[in-house]
Amino acid sequence: MINLSVIVPFYNEEKFLEQSVNRLLENNIYEKILLVDNNSTDNSYNIGQKLVDSNENIEIYKTDKRKGKGVALSQVKELITTSHVVIHDADLEYFPDDISEMFEISKEHSKSMILGSRFIGEKERKNVYLRTSIANKVMSLFFSIVNFYYISDVATCYKLMPTDFFKKTTLKENGFSIEIELLSKFLKYNRSVKEVPIKYEGRSYSEGKKIKTSDGVKYLLNTIRYRFIN
Repeated sequence: MINLSVIVPFYNEEKFLEQSVNRLLENNIYEKILLVDNNSTDNSYNIGQKLVDSNENIEIYKTDKRKGKGVALSQVKELITTSHVVIHDADLEYFPDDISEMFEISKEHSKSMILGSRFIGEKERKNVYLRTSIANKVMSLFFSIVNFYYISDVATCYKLMPTDFFKKTTLKENGFSIEIELLSKFLKYNRSVKEVPIKYEGRSYSEGKKIKTSDGVKYLLNTIRYRFIN
């Protein structure tokens, strides 16, 4: 049986968390929604707890320190009982209705990782900053060359994968390089990645966008590291 859980890692997303989860609930495809608070300093956890109180399929967990996305994902991976799991960031840049399409494809390709790509197809994209777009395309091209496998959007947070892979994979990265780590390790697990066009609406740094130029450098270095070393 193919079924799906979603992990929502977040840090200081009090402005967006409730709306983000409500968007997920509009698509009745999840057996469980796992919220993971990366030790927020704002009211995010309390907002998440109210969501838990209002829906029996939502659970919330909290890291004891701010340790990054990789630790947040690792904290709940053993709690997943569904065949597949998808990651959804709480920042409203992504649209959960695209996960429905990804999930349908996973039913036909159950051993594959399904990526939501912001650089293929004709889906609506807003506030795509030129510097960020160029950086993402350069990172994706570099990753594709190093791994001899074309991926149009390595930095996307929308990764739907088999739970058995996710559970057996030890995650080491604590920052945005978790995207490279997951994808690199999956290609060693199974060289089958399917990409689906998704919508996107980028937010500005003043709105809380957290990725920086230094993260791009780490992406490139970790692409080599996970291809040839780890």
